[in-house]
Amino acid sequence: MSNAVEILKECEAFLEGHFLLSSGRHSSAYCQMAYLQQYPGKCAQVMAPVAEKLKELDVDVVVGPAMGGIVYAYELGRQLGKRAIFTERVDNVMTLKRFSIKPGEKCIIAEDVVTTGISSLETKRAIEEAGGVCLGIACVVDRTKADAPSPIPIVASAAKLDLPSYLPEECPICAEGRLPLVHLGSRKMKEQARQTL
Repeated sequence: MSNAVEILKECEAFLEGHFLLSSGRHSSAYCQMAYLQQYPGKCAQVMAPVAEKLKELDVDVVVGPAMGGIVYAYELGRQLGKRAIFTERVDNVMTLKRFSIKPGEKCIIAEDVVTTGISSLETKRAIEEAGGVCLGIACVVDRTKADAPSPIPIVASAAKLDLPSYLPEECPICAEGRLPLVHLGSRKMKEQARQTL
């Protein structure tokens, strides 16, 4: 088990139960990354190997989608000595409302947890519409599966977790009927987000 996961457990950011992920899938485990953000020193420690890996790339700007990516974009920007900005929703469309990207600037998307990579596609679109170049994703936790990779390459992560997730109709936890389904994420469901891609 990675050092990052140990820190997540110390912060109670790694939860077990029956959860609805922002991708629409169900899981027996959930990473509540806001709990890590309570401890800036621990957050910096978790992000240090991610920043080290990103030094191999020629990154100009770190872009964090609101809300989950903002703190991690800031921390990566701080450790890399690069500009850190965020995208946010305006009328349910991810935009660069407060910031600009110069044509040709090389951007990395900073995420908390990546399960399907769908959320990151919206930020990639905003980067490219501004003329920027998306180099990939850097995240705290990579939950992608080999048979369902992220549509944007994950170039660095603090932890790779192979946690089971299920389509709602195939969820064994639902079939057992013992644990209520809990939605801890902040993003609207995938079907609504897909309309903006």
